[in-house]
Amino acid sequence: MTTIGSGSGTRELAGKRALVTGGSRGIGAAVVRRLLDAGAEVLTTARSAKSTVPEGATFVAADVRTRAGAEAVAAAAREALGGVDILVHNAGGARPHKDSSAIPDEEWQDALDLNYLASVRLDSLLTPEMRERRSGMIVHVSSAAAPTSVGPFLHYTAAKAALENYSRGLALELAPYGIRVNTVSPGRVATPGGEATREQWARLDAAPTGQDNPAVPLGRDGQPDDIADAVLFLVSGRASWLTGSNLVVDGGEFPRG
Repeated sequence: MTTIGSGSGTRELAGKRALVTGGSRGIGAAVVRRLLDAGAEVLTTARSAKSTVPEGATFVAADVRTRAGAEAVAAAAREALGGVDILVHNAGGARPHKDSSAIPDEEWQDALDLNYLASVRLDSLLTPEMRERRSGMIVHVSSAAAPTSVGPFLHYTAAKAALENYSRGLALELAPYGIRVNTVSPGRVATPGGEATREQWARLDAAPTGQDNPAVPLGRDGQPDDIADAVLFLVSGRASWLTGSNLVVDGGEFPRG
């Protein structure tokens, strides 16, 4: 079983069991740390283990882009935790291209599998148990850029837009069972994966790189903990009357009407 992490949190999630996908680094690792500090037992997954997996979390290597990978993660969660109370879908990403016409078919499919269908599959495997318990919290991590449909990332933003639509529908479906479903949409966040993607984009289209970002009204890139704090709020009792929402955490870069 997982050793509960220590920290300065309020332990408001003591007794809760959490699964976080893509939790080996960046935003996912920050979410894992926040949940551990709040008292939850945490299982996290990625395609390969990294030294940045937070201490105290149980790790299982799996590829959630496939049905078999999702089934392996769900089985590991049942074995390690005995079930899941909190499900955070953080795994995601895509490679930029010069424009949408340059995105090959296989990368369209990969973007859908990783950024949208991975959540659908894991939800379908784990929500029946939540329905029986009549409780649960699900957070889908989308992107603040989803409504903008940027050409080099159109496969990514289209998949995230589908995820947001699905999340709202699932929230309505599961609300009568006491299960809350919400979305967090990060903007530009300083993570190793994000920086690598922005460097690829810059080589294609002279996109900005670097930590300081004048395009963000608050004047800086986000940090993984900025997103992790939003996730922690949504899965806590403080958000007990919040479902079907999309919390955009982007420093004001992508205003939504």
